Amino acid sequence: MSQNNEARETRAEILEQLFAVIEGRRDERPEGSYVVTLLEGGWDAIAEKISEEAQEVVEAGRNESDEALAHEVADLLFHVWVGLASRNVSPDAVFKELARRFGIGGHEEKASRDAAPTKDPA
Repeated sequence: MSQNNEARETRAEILEQLFAVIEGRRDERPEGSYVVTLLEGGWDAIAEKISEEAQEVVEAGRNESDEALAHEVADLLFHVWVGLASRNVSPDAVFKELARRFGIGGHEEKASRDAAPTKDPA
């Protein structure tokens, strides 16, 4: 295995380990856990944190160091993972969707979503 593949696996393992920790907090509900606090606040609390962290990523990208940007992106990923765990959605679903998009240009992928029929709310 090449060093590049090993690095990718290590990165993926970090994301998987993070999700496993979040699932553990969700399932075990340890006292004083930040994850539990977010989960108890429901989707609104989680969504608020995701929005806040996304804005911090934008600001760091615009005005701060590369290290600050990396820090804010890590915060955003953490809170997105909490959101997934709150809905019992595995990161595998995200990875599968990203894999599906390989080889499809961004404009083409967006156009395919825009052209897709909307779900009937009834």
